[in-house]
Amino acid sequence: QVQLVESGGGLVQAGGSLRLSCAASRSIFISNGMAWYRQAPEKQRELVASMANNGATLYVDSVKGRFTISRNADGNTVYLQMSSLKPEDTAVYYCTAGLNGVNFWGQGTQVTVSS
Repeated sequence: QVQLVESGGGLVQAGGSLRLSCAASRSIFISNGMAWYRQAPEKQRELVASMANNGATLYVDSVKGRFTISRNADGNTVYLQMSSLKPEDTAVYYCTAGLNGVNFWGQGTQVTVSS
């Protein structure tokens, strides 16, 4: 079992920045891939960014150049640095990681961007 806890969400004005954190109960982010998803009201959950165990990253087109995914050296925390935020970035952000064929999810953190 792995517990994932997101933090760092909040209310920010358009153009502002936030850094989300996802803390894992085990150091799994070096040997296992992880991802950030988000879900806006009445919309499907969508992949925002992912990081493979080799450190390779992928971003959805809408956040390229604005968001950066990273992890700490211990492999137990991942981050999503979000800059130049837009109202359409408003959503609940979730981190997820896979371990032994099981996907674990955090509870989510709300990000609200005001115009």
